Amino acid sequence: MLVVMKANVEQHEIDRVCAAIRDMGLDPHPIPGQVRTAIGMTGNTGPVDPGRLAALPGVVELIQVTQPYKLTGREMQPEDSIVRVGDVEFGGPSIAVIAGPCSVETRDQTMTTARCVRERGADVLRGGAYKPRTSPYAFQGLGREGLDILATARAETGMPVVSEVVDVETFGAVEDAVDMFQIGARNMQNYSLLKRAGRSRKPVLLKRSMSATLKEFLLAAEYIMAGGNRDVILCERGIRSFSDFARFTLDLTIVPELKRITHLPVIVDPSHAAGRRELVIPLARAAIAVGADGIIVEVHPEPEKALSDGPQALTPDMFEELMEELRIITPAVRRASRVTA
Repeated sequence: MLVVMKANVEQHEIDRVCAAIRDMGLDPHPIPGQVRTAIGMTGNTGPVDPGRLAALPGVVELIQVTQPYKLTGREMQPEDSIVRVGDVEFGGPSIAVIAGPCSVETRDQTMTTARCVRERGADVLRGGAYKPRTSPYAFQGLGREGLDILATARAETGMPVVSEVVDVETFGAVEDAVDMFQIGARNMQNYSLLKRAGRSRKPVLLKRSMSATLKEFLLAAEYIMAGGNRDVILCERGIRSFSDFARFTLDLTIVPELKRITHLPVIVDPSHAAGRRELVIPLARAAIAVGADGIIVEVHPEPEKALSDGPQALTPDMFEELMEELRIITPAVRRASRVTA
């Protein structure tokens, strides 16, 4: 249920409604809007008696929320959310570009890549300090040393940093070191990790699992938001299908559908979907064309020497080509762009 408050409502009236919701054994979620404040509630397992709330001062209307994803849906918040990562906005009029290596391998490799993508117009630096890998014998990342290298790259380039968190045990170390943390496809339904992310006050980049439905994807985001963290960015990164020419099938149809039913920003990862660098630029173009709020791509100065995902990493020259094409595409789809020459 959604409690809609009157325009110019007083804070004490909001507090009183929140207290009444808690008295009912539920959790209140105030949602400031452009004109009115609404208060959502979660935790109910059955119908909620509206009588205890309808007569409270400042209450204008009570609206039943029909979807199982309550905090992520537009029923509860019609206006688009804007998530800020440093000085970069996701979900506003501009598209944003996240770029960098799949994993932090060495200080020199990371710094070279950070300078490269910054000079070519990237907004946010990506890099994995902890890497969940299919094989236990594959490179697992540098851990805390990798976080220190990312901090150095941020200090030099001024770009905010995003890195993946893989478990609850290392969550605090990653949270302290980055501007936004990523929950990868393998962990999209790791509920203890999602709950821990909900207690953080840093933005979350949540990737869709390779087999998740739209509903499951939004309910994973719901776990984070129900915990109190409203700064969630959704990322489509490809699903498993019968394709035999790409690593995954990039489900671009989910982008406009997500934009229709959720207020959260939506970005696309063409690198993981493609698995081949020659497919990344065309897929990135398509992602912006269907309405994505940004892209996240992998870039490596020497992809043939990369310790993880080298075949899908763009070279510096290819990343420059991508940025040049985004400068053409974004005005065509009536989006502004932080991408500058």
